Amino acid sequence: MMGIELRDAHVHHGPLEALHGVTLAAPAGALTVLLGRNGSGRTTALRALAGTLPLSSGAVLRDGRDITGSPAHERAARGLCFVPDRQAVFSSLTVAQNLELCRADGGFGRALAAYPELRPLLPRRAGTLSGGEQRMLALCRALLARASVILVDEPTQGMSPPVAARTHALLAGLAGPETCVVVADQRLPPAPRGDAGRTVVLVHELRRGAVVFSGEAAELRPAPG
Repeated sequence: MMGIELRDAHVHHGPLEALHGVTLAAPAGALTVLLGRNGSGRTTALRALAGTLPLSSGAVLRDGRDITGSPAHERAARGLCFVPDRQAVFSSLTVAQNLELCRADGGFGRALAAYPELRPLLPRRAGTLSGGEQRMLALCRALLARASVILVDEPTQGMSPPVAARTHALLAGLAGPETCVVVADQRLPPAPRGDAGRTVVLVHELRRGAVVFSGEAAELRPAPG
């Protein structure tokens, strides 16, 4: 399978087991949502895919190949882009310098077209930006990276509703025949519109470190109450 997946993954935080044999797949061509409340295990699962958290047992597979033993920097060098929910920008660098780290040739017009709010902020240090502005800057990595696996935790944290809607559409649009996009979030994103509306949205809902639902977004029924 083209994409990335966990198979029977167990992860511990100290003596506590955070993932209890989680199996989930994020295929190329789809937007995959790891859905759950805080403490559900969604961020842990995303970090396990990225390689920033080791598995106690189980496996991570990339395009059907076992990469469990590959450290995070090797996964990144082979086309995996991970945007964490915190400390996702270099606060002491300017916005322009953060973008240059993604594209040293200065070709970051695509990012500024997606987030024109950043253009007047190019000389500013990233640490002085609002939470939503920092999130936009962090997501520019996903827009500019030549990545085939894109993992994003809490993509719209701190954003206004219009910018959040634009961000969901951008992420859905990144999914392609050789690219999978995985987001971890507390809420299901709105259905994509336009060209992104052709993107399949898959959901793995987690509760207390286990998957309780896997399927297409349209099949997910709201929790009672």
